[in-house]
Amino acid sequence: MRETEKIGRAGDFITTSNVSDIFGRIVSKWFSWLVGKHGIEPSVCEIGGGNGRFAKAFMDEWVKNEEKPLSYLIVETSPFHRKLQKEALGSFPGFTQYESIKDIDNFNGLVFSNELFDALPVHVVERKEGNLMEAMVGYQEDQLVEQLVPLTNRAIASFIDENSLRITEGQRIEIPLAMGTMVQEVANLLTSGLVVTIDYGYTAEEWGWPSRKKGSLRGYMNHQMHHSVLENPGRMDITSHIHFDALEKAGKDLGLNSLALLRQDEFLISAGILKELEENYDPNPFSETSRRNRAIRSLVLPTGMSTAFRVLIQEKGLQMNAENLFQQ
Repeated sequence: MRETEKIGRAGDFITTSNVSDIFGRIVSKWFSWLVGKHGIEPSVCEIGGGNGRFAKAFMDEWVKNEEKPLSYLIVETSPFHRKLQKEALGSFPGFTQYESIKDIDNFNGLVFSNELFDALPVHVVERKEGNLMEAMVGYQEDQLVEQLVPLTNRAIASFIDENSLRITEGQRIEIPLAMGTMVQEVANLLTSGLVVTIDYGYTAEEWGWPSRKKGSLRGYMNHQMHHSVLENPGRMDITSHIHFDALEKAGKDLGLNSLALLRQDEFLISAGILKELEENYDPNPFSETSRRNRAIRSLVLPTGMSTAFRVLIQEKGLQMNAENLFQQ
């Protein structure tokens, strides 16, 4: 909530939409095709819009190619980010801001989020001497410290059982109870349409890999990673990988049917990002087109950031299937 830059080179971390506007433009073209093909309402509700760069790229592309008016809602709790969004998007007709999902009723269209769930609060549990313990935050000698106590929260125990998480001796793992609340709010918000969730995370099986034994909770400050998340309270971005199996299950229980779970590069290729390379070649390496093409390559190459992200696509009230999600 601080009045400082968090995203981009001057902030603490960078997102895909801040690498290039191509990300927002590709999603816009894909959604435009879905609107024409499946009659989806031309409305977007972005949850956690950050500095508004994705929304601007999306709307710029929409205005360029579509005659249908677009309604674009952003749900944003941060006053600082709401200010940045107004500065970037205030000239677009159809742009509206909300502070809470609960302020919106009967939404039809696309519910979109990019790195939302990884920012929600989590509980941390650890198996120690055969017993499940929860990591609590204490205060000693003028600083925050971690304290392990026996697990008594029944909601945490239920999450572990319902999602078949096997926690071995010495293993730590984050339990995202707030994720369930967010999924409930999204399901209540959406009457008919798609939910597209982009984030980094693991399946239940992947959480059991030896490399995950210490969990994923970490902090980022000035683009440097910190394992001690209790340092610099209020000034360091804290994040954890999400549970994709649990996210899908929670959605299904609330009427959000999963259509696809793809790596971000797979999603972008299916949505047509390679056509941008074919149609916009420029031999001048210093031109705007060449810079844009390098950004495209960074989003689809195996060494790029997209391989760390997944895209979960869910539907409600559309009776769609995975086969008609993308142009063939």
